[in-house]
Amino acid sequence: MTVLSLVIFLPLAAALALYVLRPGDRAAAWTWIAASAADLALVIGLWIGYDGPDVGYETDVRWIPSVRAGYHLGVDGLSLPLLALTALLFLCCAVYSLKQASRARAFAALFLFLETVSLGLFAALDLLLFFVFFDLSIVAMYFVIAGWGHGDRLRSALRFFLYTFSGSLALLLGFIGLYLGSSPKTFDMVELTRHPPLAGSPGLAGLVLLAIAVGLAVKTPTVPFHTWLPPAHTDAPAAGSAILAGVLLKMGTYGFVRIAMPMLPDVWRRYAWVIVLVGVVSVVYGALVALAQRDLKRLVAYTSVNHMGYIVLAAGAAGLAGDEAARRLAVTGAVTQMVSHGLLTGALFLLCGVLYDRTSSYDMDEYGGVARVAPVFAGMLAVASFGSLGLPGLSGFIAEFQIFTGVIGAGTTGAAVAGGVAVLGVLITAALFLRLLQRVLMGPPGTLTAKVTDAGRAERASIVPLLALALVIGIAPRFLLDLIEPVSSAVIALVAR
Repeated sequence: MTVLSLVIFLPLAAALALYVLRPGDRAAAWTWIAASAADLALVIGLWIGYDGPDVGYETDVRWIPSVRAGYHLGVDGLSLPLLALTALLFLCCAVYSLKQASRARAFAALFLFLETVSLGLFAALDLLLFFVFFDLSIVAMYFVIAGWGHGDRLRSALRFFLYTFSGSLALLLGFIGLYLGSSPKTFDMVELTRHPPLAGSPGLAGLVLLAIAVGLAVKTPTVPFHTWLPPAHTDAPAAGSAILAGVLLKMGTYGFVRIAMPMLPDVWRRYAWVIVLVGVVSVVYGALVALAQRDLKRLVAYTSVNHMGYIVLAAGAAGLAGDEAARRLAVTGAVTQMVSHGLLTGALFLLCGVLYDRTSSYDMDEYGGVARVAPVFAGMLAVASFGSLGLPGLSGFIAEFQIFTGVIGAGTTGAAVAGGVAVLGVLITAALFLRLLQRVLMGPPGTLTAKVTDAGRAERASIVPLLALALVIGIAPRFLLDLIEPVSSAVIALVAR
């Protein structure tokens, strides 16, 4: 077994061990932590040993020879940061879930399975393999929400499953279209990127892009395919929400950069203005709806629609004719935003869980003055919020600066206008997070403030690494950008040719 395969399937092996050995709940929780920590260490080893910019740690084994589909894995500067993000978030959720009292062994096993699925998707270099991992992530998250959520969890889980599974069916149609349009026919992502299919059939290529874009837009999610997201987040357990926002949403945006842009470059350029429009609407709409929320967790959920909109906007702007350096900067910013959003929003959802565990409520009107009784919690919430609103020095600012510079500097009037409108999203996001901090942390004590105590040691251990890494990325981003920029240049070269 190669090192990359070990990274992917180590969590699954730990999950199977939990079911075979059937340890107690406490032992199961520590097994989850140990497996996730070992996996993160292996990913760090991959990062240190990677000398890019080409695909590294490649494995290509025949899987379904009749359709030229293989067990093809590899990492580059696009997938490696997302592998690291995934491993870190799952470890943090494992530590956070030490206090999980309800069916802890099954909970740990399900998250270990979900970690394998997520890592496998970001390392997959075959469309069928990508699709298998994509679909399995939907199944695993359905059971997380339905089994350990709260509120109307069964309805929210079913809504999540139906929406995202319908999107995956559209995605499968698009993948079949790419296969049929390739010559020789293959599902290999490296070959499809090197020799884009359907180059001489713009009509068919447009239909294939539509199917792929719809499937990925549902997963991202973008307006108008976002309606499954708020109830799923609100009713999911805190660890489930952190993984859903921090990892699973990135599967959609990753697919845009990894699959749609380089494999359909001509039609991507032709319809880039549609992608830009969807991105701008998602940015502004997500921020405005989040501003109107009284429920803390729904507010954070709608900010995900806003932040994912920036990524879609950047990807669309990269397809518009203009300055190559600016378009490369837009793509680099989009990938940086994936990592930044995963860290910061994952932290925010875990912090929401800290409040809910003590009060069983997300209503911001019932809080106030929390900073007096829980100063450590208040400090972490403030750092995560300032990072999400794009405060200079934190990773959110680095990502948004790259995106807006790339979009506005793309050299077209449409891109410049879109970037200018999207800046409103930044202003609204700043307003909503400042309002959140004022209502929850400041002012007179609310009816539930007395129930809030400072975060315990285990909760601090799960959240502080997220915030610390987000801060490091914001202050010294070169270690991340040095990986991403060569891949961004390759993607831009494909789209521009």
